[in-house]
Amino acid sequence: MNVYMQMNRIEIAGYLVRKPEIRYLPSGTPVANARLGQSYRYQDNNQKWIEQTNWHSLSFYGDLANHAASFDKGENLFVEGTIEQREFTPKDGSTRTINEIVVRHCHVIAAAKQAAAASSSQPGSNSAASVPAEADHDDDWPVR
Repeated sequence: MNVYMQMNRIEIAGYLVRKPEIRYLPSGTPVANARLGQSYRYQDNNQKWIEQTNWHSLSFYGDLANHAASFDKGENLFVEGTIEQREFTPKDGSTRTINEIVVRHCHVIAAAKQAAAASSSQPGSNSAASVPAEADHDDDWPVR
């Protein structure tokens, strides 16, 4: 008998791009949506430093959504959850697919002011200052 393991779990730390938005499902369940920026630096073949930023969509449900509503832009956040993919139809009528992290556990590593102070005292580190303000992205996608 062949047994195959499947797992859907992600742990990630980064900086909140903006304060989470809270909405309510028709059932009354609160849902908070946020974006997390996670940057890293590496040297290319010419020894030039390159910075890469990944953007992650986060969804918090229930009590976690209420907790996420207290988070501020720039906070260094650790989240653990699952990756989910879903399709939706925005206002323009097209079909879009998104991947999002449905948060199961989270905590603030450093408050926004602490994260900014730490980054200014450690040159060359990955910091809140190294995560650029995200380009205006399409927040047209609905909550569940």
